[in-house]
Parts: sequence; structure tokens; C-alpha cells
Amino acid sequence: MTKNDDTKATATINEKHLTKKDATLAWFKWIALSNCNYNYERLMASALLSSFSHIPEKLYPGDKQKRIEFMQRQMEFYNTEPHFGCIINGLALSMEEEMASNPAVTPEAITAVKTGLMGPFAGIGDTLWQGTLTPILLAICMPLASSGNPLAALLYAVLMYAIMVPISHFMFFTGYNQGKEGVENMMASGSMKRLIATASTMGAIVLGCLANQYVSLTSYLSIPVGEGAIDLQATLDSILKGGVPLAITILSWYLLKKKNVNSTVVLLILVAIGILLGATGLFGGVAAYAHKSCIPSFRVVLVKRGPLFSSQIYEI
Repeated sequence: MTKNDDTKATATINEKHLTKKDATLAWFKWIALSNCNYNYERLMASALLSSFSHIPEKLYPGDKQKRIEFMQRQMEFYNTEPHFGCIINGLALSMEEEMASNPAVTPEAITAVKTGLMGPFAGIGDTLWQGTLTPILLAICMPLASSGNPLAALLYAVLMYAIMVPISHFMFFTGYNQGKEGVENMMASGSMKRLIATASTMGAIVLGCLANQYVSLTSYLSIPVGEGAIDLQATLDSILKGGVPLAITILSWYLLKKKNVNSTVVLLILVAIGILLGATGLFGGVAAYAHKSCIPSFRVVLVKRGPLFSSQIYEI
């Protein structure tokens, strides 16, 4: 079903319409409340109901039972990525509006649409937001924060909302205006798959750049050989520059991705590795003091990639 002239022509004489202001208010309340009141039973359902709280009076004035049924439908289990996934909210609102005048639209159809789409759009949104946008913005703002600029955190928040809010608005009204067929055509066109593939590649590149910048491990050990000495770090760099930090990054990824080890446990493993390497003098430790340098910090970007990317930065 779509919000087009054909659909409107089949509506009854008592057809009820929502104004653009009503739809915009539903979108705005969703943006404000989507991450509030998560719970294991229904996850984001209460936020969805809150965003639609002004709708029942518009669609069912004077019919208390219909308003109750409307609210009960919104309290069914619901979970998706809140920005890209709010295309489902717009679609559900469109179907609710049509059902108020057209008995051919059933509550079961609305529930089926929400249930069928919330998973795919959660995967799309997580990949594009947490897997691409977040690492890019971190790559921009983290160097500023490291240099002591107090505005770095504010810049990150401003850039994030400046990008995500327009995307959310576009997705919501795409669902509301184009309806079920429009959303299905968009999913079937293959454009979303290409977008996800591109975003995943970009996210991987950015995370690689972050790892190169923030994972540091230097050896100050010199091995006496005859009358000279072998600089361990120079030797390692001649084989593969940055090879040891890369190995630490790959180890962290392997533990998080392949072994599903908790990030706290991974952090403790890295602490143990740092202590061992420092105690033996291979990296940092006594060799660092002999080099007239303090024991180097050990900054590691932990990267986990499932249906989404995420990055956590720890300093040891």
C-alpha cells in the first residue's frame, strides 16, 4: 500500500488524515526519546508509543477502545537502529493512518511490516553509523582531544547530530510518503547492499588508520654483537614497519571477533602482555630507562566487527 492517489480514492468518505505537523512531531519525539526506557521485554516499544502519543486522538476521536488498541499495537516488541530504522516508524504511521479509514488494512499487517523490517534496517543502520560514521568522526576529533583541545568532544557531538538528524528525517518521511511498496522497492533494488559494502570498506580503512595512529609499542633493546649492537626496533622495522603494533591489533580483533572474549578480559590480557614485555626488557621496562625514556604508554584500539563496527580505546 502506498500513500498515493489510488489509495486515497479507495478510502471511505470518513477518511481521516494526519497533517505534516502531526508526522513531523512524531519524528521529532522519536529522535528525542528513541534511546530512552530500553527494557529487555519490549526494548524500544515504549519510545515508539511515546512518539505516537498524539496520534490516537487525531485518528480515533471519541473512540476510546480504538485508541487503546492503537497504543497496545505500539507496545509490541520493537527494536531497530533509531536513525536509519525510523523509516519503519514512518511506514507504520502511514499504515495506521490508512487503517483508520480503510478496514482492508489490518493490525496484523502493521505488526508484520514492523517485525519484518526492523532487523534488516538495524543491520544497515549499525553498519553505516557505528561502522563508518563513528570511526570517521573519531579520526577527526581524537587528535584534537589528544592535543588538549576541550572543544573536541563538543565538535564530535555537533558533527554527529548534524549528519544523523537530517538522515533520520529523510528516512522517516520516505517511509511515511512512499509506504510499503516504496520501502520494498528500495530494499530490492540492490542500492542498499552496495551502500553497505562501500560503508564497510570505508569503515575498515578508517579503523586501520586509527590503529596505526593510536597503537604504539617501541623496543629500546640493543643486543650486543661483537663490537657492535643490533637495535631490535630497527631490525623489526626493516622486516615490517609497525609489525608489532599490528600484531597487537590483530590479536585484539581475534579475541573480540573470533573468540567473543569480553573487552575487559582483552584489556587485562594486554596489561599482562605489557608487564611481561617490560619485565623482560624487550619493550619498554629497563631498556626504556636505559634509553633515558620513561616506560612508553601502550595505547590500543580494540576493534570488534559483527553486524557493526565499534572501537574502544584504552591506554595502559
